[in-house]
Amino acid sequence: MSDVGLFGPDSVTWKLHREPILMLGGLRSLYLQALHPRAVAGVAQNSGYRADPWGRLTRTSAYVATVIYGSTDEVERASSRLRRLHSKMTAVDPRTGETFRVDEPDLLRWVHVTEVESFLTTATRAGLRLTPDEIDRYYTEQLQAAELVGLDPATVPSTAAEVAAYYEEIRPELGMTRDTAETALFLTVPPVPQTWGPRAFRLGLTLGPTRWAYLGIAGTAVALLPPWARRLYGGLGWPTTDVTADLSIRGLRLLLATILSTLPRRYRDSSMRQAALARARPATA
Repeated sequence: MSDVGLFGPDSVTWKLHREPILMLGGLRSLYLQALHPRAVAGVAQNSGYRADPWGRLTRTSAYVATVIYGSTDEVERASSRLRRLHSKMTAVDPRTGETFRVDEPDLLRWVHVTEVESFLTTATRAGLRLTPDEIDRYYTEQLQAAELVGLDPATVPSTAAEVAAYYEEIRPELGMTRDTAETALFLTVPPVPQTWGPRAFRLGLTLGPTRWAYLGIAGTAVALLPPWARRLYGGLGWPTTDVTADLSIRGLRLLLATILSTLPRRYRDSSMRQAALARARPATA
């Protein structure tokens, strides 16, 4: 049997994460995570995302891809590095002045739940068909990812009903802070790296069609948030917003599928997924 890592080709996780639209799910999760005052303070006080946003995005994406598709050894090495990094970080609660560790279980749980729920919600609202049983299986499979960051799986929601109950329970702790507002603005209008070509090209990305296209994507990510989260951002929780978001996300998924269909097969999947599929073939055979 080949080493297919934590999940494998028969898992709901592999079925879900082959969807390119999940990159928008990651953006949605960041907007949601920023509503936790303590969690966003931990990021703001320790992360270099403002100085190197695209580098941080690349590293985060690489970690997620490793957990999903990496071999057992690759997953263990990546998660060990992450736990060591988090163990050295502290931050100050903006409301109480208390110093806290960023690897507190409550904070790790919030980040984990918002991430996996955002991936799942984005994919299904974009049109991926999953049965209720598959949805619960995805949450249960992701308990392994929660354990990697230092959580006790028994304390992590593992079904759709448990995730809904968790959100209901934690909502009184959420709200807007200065860090929340600054993070949301940064996510909506990120800077163009100075290394991206000549000044005229960077100016075109800042003011041209690419910027407006990204603003549309960011707006869709916000619209995909739960109504209570949109209200915390000062928006409206109208059902019409959900309908518009569904139409937008389905259109984006179709556009991505159309673009990818024109590419050679070797370019349609990430290198991590291709390597995992190659390792899985002997086991499947």
